[in-house]
Amino acid sequence: MGSLISKVKICLSAWYPVRARVLLLGLYSSGKTTTLYQLKLREKVTTISTVGFNVETLEPINGVSFTVWDISLNSQTWPFYKHYFANTQGMIFVVDCKDAEKHTDAKQLLHMILGETDMEGVPFIIIANKQDLQDTKKPSDLALDLELDKWTGHAWEIFGCSAISGDGLQEALNSLSVMIKKRGITMS
Repeated sequence: MGSLISKVKICLSAWYPVRARVLLLGLYSSGKTTTLYQLKLREKVTTISTVGFNVETLEPINGVSFTVWDISLNSQTWPFYKHYFANTQGMIFVVDCKDAEKHTDAKQLLHMILGETDMEGVPFIIIANKQDLQDTKKPSDLALDLELDKWTGHAWEIFGCSAISGDGLQEALNSLSVMIKKRGITMS
């Protein structure tokens, strides 16, 4: 009986994609907004620093329609932004691989976010951004810096990407869609 229900869900997802609420987070100037609009429009757009948030719905991938919240986080507004974490099915965390001095801050922010009760078990991807530039940290080295191996209660993967060119972003989103479906969210 279970396999019949699974087959029906797969068939229905082609017409009625699962909706997933995804947070797009990271430090200031890591490339979050550029990533969002590269995923949405598949082209480079001129961005300004986000004050507050941007929200966009992306085309379905693997039967998952993403509503992505690009949120500007800082220490003064942190208590208010915890409210965005409720009902989150996935997270995209963007790190500027060119700016190694900020990797400790990125690790602290990531660990603070994942430590929130509402983020328990939420699958996430790390966008190791700015791989199009020379002398950037490799994704495998960034994974060590961020101590990603500590998060065994979460499905996660890290991708070397360029938000400017879009290289690697679709593969990253594809992976997140698989993790979200595997975790099991209800169709809405």
